[in-house]
Amino acid sequence: MAKMAASMVESGEDAFRKIFKFYKRRNPPPDFSDVIDFSRGVPSDKVIPAKLDLVAVSDTEAARVGLQPVRDWRAFSLQGYPGFIFISNPFLLGSQPFWVRQCLKTYPQKPNVCNLDMHMSSSDTQDIWGKSIHGLSCPPSGKREPKTLLERLRWVTLGYHYNWDTKTKDPWSVGVMWLRSHTYSANHYTPFPAELNLLSFQITAACGFPGFNAEAGILNYYRSDSSLGIHVDESELDHSRPLLSFSFGQSAIFLLGGTCRHDPPTAMYMHSGDVMVMSGDSRLLYHAVPCIIPAPQGHTALEMEDCSLASSLRDSTVVEQMSEQDWAVCSRYIQSSRVNVTIRQVLGPGQSFPETPSHHHRTDAGQTDGYHEGSVDGERSKRMRSSSCDFVDIGKT
Repeated sequence: MAKMAASMVESGEDAFRKIFKFYKRRNPPPDFSDVIDFSRGVPSDKVIPAKLDLVAVSDTEAARVGLQPVRDWRAFSLQGYPGFIFISNPFLLGSQPFWVRQCLKTYPQKPNVCNLDMHMSSSDTQDIWGKSIHGLSCPPSGKREPKTLLERLRWVTLGYHYNWDTKTKDPWSVGVMWLRSHTYSANHYTPFPAELNLLSFQITAACGFPGFNAEAGILNYYRSDSSLGIHVDESELDHSRPLLSFSFGQSAIFLLGGTCRHDPPTAMYMHSGDVMVMSGDSRLLYHAVPCIIPAPQGHTALEMEDCSLASSLRDSTVVEQMSEQDWAVCSRYIQSSRVNVTIRQVLGPGQSFPETPSHHHRTDAGQTDGYHEGSVDGERSKRMRSSSCDFVDIGKT
């Protein structure tokens, strides 16, 4: 992989796109031997332990949102990526199912926004969970059944919602996956979930960012053939605050690149429960998810845990006990799917949204946002910017 990346850079090709396509291909399947697996916890010349603030979050505060004591977290940094922190599943046993249920049952509820709203009436998407329970509770019949609304869900936005204004096909996705451009708007806001804000607050505090205020979130729902296009998260007005990413369910390959598309990315696994924090110099780096892969034994949120809470969580005011019916639906869904949650603080202290939207340019990937021009082997290099690349399955929704 290193030789392949080097040859791409030397030839002036888009190294990130080439490696993205390498991991996305199905035949022949890609070689995953160069992918970093933080769950093994083995430091190397590339992987180094990350320093956490061990007193920023008490054990009680951590347990309240389903987290282990900070001293027990396995946190790592990557050489050459200052500000990037990877925390290998810091969740307490029994707490992941609660967060999966929130992503599937609670967060898609109105007034939050989802991809289905673009093709269906608000009354039809009012109770996605309730209308999907029967289809996901019944054992597979072996026959081809219509997808439930939950299985057709691709993204949900929380807090400050995006203004979607363009739609273009993702050149790196197969079939009918689409990218949309977006900016935040002061007049399109719904209350951000308090428990998710608290979870984000505790993790960022332990990583050295006290006072984080979660103001916007996007949930991406991945099926086995889904991917996330190459992008940079830049729609927020304040980039000094970190970006958080939570992964639940099946595993994924995550690519973290540099400040331009010609920088070859580093590939790493994201397993269920893993958390990434992108801050500082890593806050505005290109990244992508080329493929979803089956979770290794013991890494799926509901494979290794039942719906009963550990004794340390039973008095929690945030993480709640899960009913058997909810358990059946969540476990059925997560057997073949992945949910990713990204959280951001949109505004810095004293900041407010501009009265009039700033002028945007169309990038080479069809997204609306700013770009700067530079010369790479005599060609114009446009830098694509996006807060997220979401998947809208136009043909099936």
